[in-house]
Amino acid sequence: MERRELVASLVAGGCAGMCVDLTLFPLDTIKTRLQSQQGFYKAGGFRGIYAGVPSAAVGSFPNAAAFFVTYECTKSLLGAGGVLAAPQVAPVTHMLAASLGEVVACLIRVPTEVVKQRTQASPSCSTYTMLLATLREEGVRGLYRGYCSTVIREIPFSLVQFPLWEYLKTLWSWRQGHTLYSWQSAVCGAFAGAVAAFVTTPLDVAKTRIMLAKAGSATARGNIPLVLYDVWRTRGLPGLFAGSIPRMAFISVGGFIFLGAYEKVRRTLL
Repeated sequence: MERRELVASLVAGGCAGMCVDLTLFPLDTIKTRLQSQQGFYKAGGFRGIYAGVPSAAVGSFPNAAAFFVTYECTKSLLGAGGVLAAPQVAPVTHMLAASLGEVVACLIRVPTEVVKQRTQASPSCSTYTMLLATLREEGVRGLYRGYCSTVIREIPFSLVQFPLWEYLKTLWSWRQGHTLYSWQSAVCGAFAGAVAAFVTTPLDVAKTRIMLAKAGSATARGNIPLVLYDVWRTRGLPGLFAGSIPRMAFISVGGFIFLGAYEKVRRTLL
């Protein structure tokens, strides 16, 4: 992969990530409060809808940039030769590239997500206060609580979203006989994101519960099957899919902006 392409992926990914996270932040807050153990209204309801936005603003650019640089580099390396270079196995290449991209991006995403979600569920606290409280009570490890559950959520999400996005782009491009415009790529991203968001909502519920749990509690240990069983026992199927509508709306519109902006900025830079 050429240096120019690497820089283009980094800048385009970072810009796309910031566009989505800051534009759709209120939907993310509503989703977090719907999934919290204390319930929507006790977690703040519709008050302080931008609580935690500084954490999202700081983390969104490097997080998205890390994902796309890893994604494009891996895709380029795997497609350079060998079995994975064949067109018929392209979805496998996209799955592997997206999965590795998520593992790398989560190293940046999880600390900002922990602080952001805790502030969203306690709107009376500022982002800075929540960061200091987390470091004081749990140390740096506290910032990475829920890392495994986040990766376990993100990998299945990417396994659905990115191959579906690439497939829809290829199909649409083939039907119209030329490369897609940025808005068409964005439409494919919106559809792929909505499907992936709904399928992985239970994992997102588990991740939110683990991040918001009190230090030392059973939930805080990060046992995903145990957390999902507890949600199923207390709230049933609706509990497992709590926040699915705002999550789908966030990721569908987010996918439109994120993948559309990424394609537009990347093509402009190249």
